[in-house]
Amino acid sequence: GGRRAVVLDATVFHPQGGGQPADTGVIVSASGGARFLVEDVRVKDGVVFHYGRFEDAAAGDGCGAEFTKGQSVTLEVDAERRKLNSRYLNEARTLLHSAGHLLDSCMTNLGLHLEPGKGYHFPDGPSVEYKGVVPADQLQDKKIQLEKEANELILKGSKVLVSVFPYEEAAKLCGGALPSYISQDSTPRIVKFGDYPGCPCGGTHVADIADIGNLKVTNIRVKKGVTKVSYSINP
Repeated sequence: GGRRAVVLDATVFHPQGGGQPADTGVIVSASGGARFLVEDVRVKDGVVFHYGRFEDAAAGDGCGAEFTKGQSVTLEVDAERRKLNSRYLNEARTLLHSAGHLLDSCMTNLGLHLEPGKGYHFPDGPSVEYKGVVPADQLQDKKIQLEKEANELILKGSKVLVSVFPYEEAAKLCGGALPSYISQDSTPRIVKFGDYPGCPCGGTHVADIADIGNLKVTNIRVKKGVTKVSYSINP
């Protein structure tokens, strides 16, 4: 009657990952005789495990019908939960994405003129990377200063502009120049925080910096000429 794991040859259940919680739902045998209540879904070494209990066993008698190897089953995902999870993830990513851009402005404010690289804006370990290094003896100080600067800007608040502009105007908004990968005959989508220079960006953003809430810089580390700033937010 305890917790079991079911492995299928294919599944529509979303395992926990990327900051999104696992799907829940029911797996039903073709005959309808066995119902497995899926409470959690995890992936390990490429195999998806559906964790939960057989319905009759969950009722307490411990002797409900179970699945046999090779048996056909029907999968029923809890659509409402998935929708809520998806909405939660999208909102979290928007906040984290804007927080990552805010850190770019803070780096400049602290005199760290490093070129922004890639960012990871998911709840399970958000971070932004910069080409260039912060000296090892300054890392702890910069971590504290960066967090302080970010939270001061959040407290002040400032409108976030997100719009498409002709190339020349976009370049002006981004401090006079655009990255070389932006075509000169394009109309780039620009995001701009308050009075700070903008940058090309295709992602979603908050309407005001104040929406981010509170930002914590959890770590700064340097590896192979790249400075990685890890952070978290508490909206």
